[in-house]
Amino acid sequence: MGGFFGVAAKEDCVFDLFFGTDYHSHLGTRRAGMAVYDKDKGFDRAIHNIENAPFRTKFDKDVSEMQGQLGIGSISDYEPQPLIVRSHHGAYAIVTVGKINNTEEIVNDLFSSGHSHFLEMSGGDINATELVAALINQKGNLIEGIQHAQETIQGSMTLLLLTSRGILAARDKLGRTPVSIGKKPGGYCVSFESFAYLNLGYTMDRELGPGEIAAVTPEGLKTLVTPGKEMKICTFLWVYYGYPSSSYEGVSVEEMRYNCGALLAGRDNFSSSAAPDNVAGVPDSGTAHAVGYANASGIPFSRPFIKYTPTWPRSFMPTIQSQRNLIAHMKLIPVHGLIDGRSLLLIDDSIVRGTQLRETTDFLYRSGAREVHVRPACPPPLFSCKYLNFSRSASQDDLISRRVIKELEGTSNPENLAQYANPETEEYKTMVDIIGKKLNFTSLRYHRLDDMVRSVGIDKCRLCTYCWDGKV
Repeated sequence: MGGFFGVAAKEDCVFDLFFGTDYHSHLGTRRAGMAVYDKDKGFDRAIHNIENAPFRTKFDKDVSEMQGQLGIGSISDYEPQPLIVRSHHGAYAIVTVGKINNTEEIVNDLFSSGHSHFLEMSGGDINATELVAALINQKGNLIEGIQHAQETIQGSMTLLLLTSRGILAARDKLGRTPVSIGKKPGGYCVSFESFAYLNLGYTMDRELGPGEIAAVTPEGLKTLVTPGKEMKICTFLWVYYGYPSSSYEGVSVEEMRYNCGALLAGRDNFSSSAAPDNVAGVPDSGTAHAVGYANASGIPFSRPFIKYTPTWPRSFMPTIQSQRNLIAHMKLIPVHGLIDGRSLLLIDDSIVRGTQLRETTDFLYRSGAREVHVRPACPPPLFSCKYLNFSRSASQDDLISRRVIKELEGTSNPENLAQYANPETEEYKTMVDIIGKKLNFTSLRYHRLDDMVRSVGIDKCRLCTYCWDGKV
């Protein structure tokens, strides 16, 4: 995944750029960068590895040395960016968020049309942002180039492009990722997360529509390519990735999670004698879901474990699974008085591989829990995301749902796969029962897809639910 932030101001923009980019640190902890343009000095750029230190620490010196009225920044889970490119369009800087599924095909086409080389990153891959720039440079102007890149790429691509005149902001064709515009006297900003500019004095102007390309300057926002009518914004942004204080398409992340928990509670029918003693969320992303469940059910909310955040990074970021498991375990500190002898209902945002939630459940049992009922805030993922880089290290067969299906069917991709996505079928019920037993839960019930869509409040035809139902 990744995030971006850009500023176009009449005065120096580096302070706003620094803090606005930092507010996207929850979306990646691998690489970060800032690029600025100053009317006297031209382009300047800084990129750092932030795996072992926070963004602010790594860029503290750069902030005091960089200057410019225009700038873009990026938090990335993989490729170093922004890149500064010199082409027949002139010099520009570029950041991207998305996923390219046809890289090899694009590279071969570019080589055949005369492109000479790409620089390999340390893992041997081509920098996706460099590839996007190469596609843009095939056309006679930047707008046509951006459209060409988005048409050519199979997957999804949102980008910011910084020139000497301003920022070009382009939301991906189906609006899978958000682009929010903020304004204040003397400047405009463009951001992945809508909350990232609020403490910097900006107020929301509007969000770009799917496929919209706009020019952002200190004087305002001008649409250059009108938005399309069709949208498929990622639903998982609300369930997990989005920061609680953000909103997308006018829907608050925090409020969606309350709704989500309330609808989860509405499907449970515990008798008064069998009801769990407390509802708890796996911190942090499960907490708001749990609050919604507790408010709707009347079962008290508690925090039987606390996440130690000062030094441990987010557990989904390391690419080595053993490191992810270690970090997930080390972060959680038990509150034994809220665990010992109790029946707990635990809400996590999702179950992907199941490894970390099994560790959490075992941790609760070792700490004295009598029962652990689990209610994931979304349906069982059956498909790896092919539109956003949510998990580079996981193949589809790593999903616990696919592993169980393989045990039942002899293949992880049977002809009746659709039956496993339907909560009314025996196939689905059998799969869920086996997952619950494998992960040692007292009971397991996933959020239904129809309820999750209701939690968002946007028509399903405008939401991407591919990872749950395989429908594009």
